[in-house]
Amino acid sequence: LEVQDYQQAVSWAAQTALRDIIGRTALTELLRGRERIEEELQKLIDQRSNPWGVTVQSVEMRDVVIPDALQDAMSREAQASREKQARIILGQAEVEIAHLFAKAAESYTANPTALHLRAMNTLYEGLKEKGALMLVPSSAVESMGMGGLLGAAAFRQQALTGTKEDVEIK
Repeated sequence: LEVQDYQQAVSWAAQTALRDIIGRTALTELLRGRERIEEELQKLIDQRSNPWGVTVQSVEMRDVVIPDALQDAMSREAQASREKQARIILGQAEVEIAHLFAKAAESYTANPTALHLRAMNTLYEGLKEKGALMLVPSSAVESMGMGGLLGAAAFRQQALTGTKEDVEIK
């Protein structure tokens, strides 16, 4: 096979080899594995141009240009992947929390005093903020044995604010 314009023939061989390799290579591999692709291109172009008496010693990919539409699609795919991973982590955390709550419930069932202390601590934490308001069912207050304490607090609040509303203590 004789070639009159070897430069043009090598250029065409390089273009077809590049299209061939790009067509069977994933984009991420194309961007990350340039050296391997350059070696593969060099061998392929050399095989095609060797019969013409041309030896290809090296090939260098200078730039990989990705169309804007493909960049946008890749960006959306990466974002979706990150969101998926975040949801998986959140779900795993929810499962761990549920197991810990179940374990705590077992502990409180076995030790009612610990449950009362935890409930009182929860009330304390909720009420220590200035201007905090916490609604607690009277049955919960009575089960903690705090009915008299909260009743006294309600009368104190009435005296401090000067309101004349009736406060009923059961």
